[in-house]
Amino acid sequence: MAAKARHHYLFVAYPLQSHINPTHNLAKQLASSTGAAVTFSTAVSAHRRMVSSVPNADQEFNNGRITYLPFSDGNDEGFKPDSMDFKDFLSDFQKNGQRNVSTIVGDLAAAGRPVTCIVYSLLLNWVVDVAEEHGIPSVLYWIQPATVFAIYYHYFHGFESIVRAHADEPSFTVSFPELQPLQIRDLPSFLNVPVNDTDSFNAPIHNSFKELFKILDRGQEDKVKPRVLVNTFEAWETEALASVTEIDIIPVGQWPKESNTSYLFKEDEKKYMEWLDTKEEGSVVYVSFGSLSVMKKEQKEEMVRGLKESKRPFLWVVRKDNREEGEGVIEIEEGEDGMVVEWCDQVRVLAHSAVGCFVTHCGWNSTLESLVCGVPMVGVPQWSDQCTNAKLVESLWGCGVRCEVDGDGVLQGEELVRCLELVMGEGEKGVEIRNKAQVWRDKALEAVAEGGSSDVNLKAFVDKFL
Repeated sequence: MAAKARHHYLFVAYPLQSHINPTHNLAKQLASSTGAAVTFSTAVSAHRRMVSSVPNADQEFNNGRITYLPFSDGNDEGFKPDSMDFKDFLSDFQKNGQRNVSTIVGDLAAAGRPVTCIVYSLLLNWVVDVAEEHGIPSVLYWIQPATVFAIYYHYFHGFESIVRAHADEPSFTVSFPELQPLQIRDLPSFLNVPVNDTDSFNAPIHNSFKELFKILDRGQEDKVKPRVLVNTFEAWETEALASVTEIDIIPVGQWPKESNTSYLFKEDEKKYMEWLDTKEEGSVVYVSFGSLSVMKKEQKEEMVRGLKESKRPFLWVVRKDNREEGEGVIEIEEGEDGMVVEWCDQVRVLAHSAVGCFVTHCGWNSTLESLVCGVPMVGVPQWSDQCTNAKLVESLWGCGVRCEVDGDGVLQGEELVRCLELVMGEGEKGVEIRNKAQVWRDKALEAVAEGGSSDVNLKAFVDKFL
């Protein structure tokens, strides 16, 4: 333990909830299981919200296990989609982030706390340059499933032309090595960006992934496999982990913690947990589309219709920033059994015995949290990796269904009712889905237990590679 304690890991996370949660969970697990020193760094805009109750929130803060040290990306109030161009924002983020994270590394060394490894997540390719500048090893933490990593890898290594050629054919099937056949509609949305696209959002992210895999390719020049930590469990994605032989993919999935201290949104004051306590086991429909996905007014109206017609109690998260101007809180009519909140502790909700189904956008954090809690899913994917995750839920793991949407991408109320009945009803299919959800939950429990695959892999990473 004394030797391990000399290691000092700097975790750098992009300032989004979906990036911070998994990176923070891994940082906490590494600190507690290996005795290493851990510093967690994200942009000032997110850091302030993470430690909002701490005086001088822009400064370094230690909670007894992890040190929190923010960096400025040049936009300390965060990205403002209504007034900022995302391409320009990302360029400023890289320039300022690279300079200021480098300063952090230098200051830590000068203070007698030298960093021995930097762990970075997506959209932060420049962190590799910071690590090389200081002669420190770095490792990517892939915060999406291994299947999505494999898809991106193969796309940039021989499959780009076939995907682009059939980009307008949603049902066209692509067969990547070792993976189940996937239709174009199942692939990450950032792969289908036209070559000449100047879109201010999709194109920069596509280019960031392209650059990331070039960086990983460079790592093979010394005939040493690049290492990538992945937020998944070995038993969940055995084939995907074997799909890329040129990179050492290390599954280190963690059990999400209740009462997550890294939330960037204020938890609703409504007593939703007490409300859940009054409901029968497996009876409640939980609905949340995550921290970024936007639900159109028409979609909210159809969701209301479907939830009413399902006649099942529901807990629905509608973020304050996902309301059109003048739109108030969705009201629950007298006699209806439901609750609408602005934000909640999702892991606590999913772990509650009353929750019987999760209607989700299938972001990987939400999908993983539902899987580890044994809750079946109704998937309503929108973009990024969500369509792939929904495919995994329905076809690989068999613990949920993907809703069909209309031509405008809206989930109609009757389709929601159909999917809820399929997942929560007493039919043979519903029983099968719920049983499989428990199977994958048990496999995750085995992985994170002492001596399980995630536990062993994380400790081996510390012992072998550093």
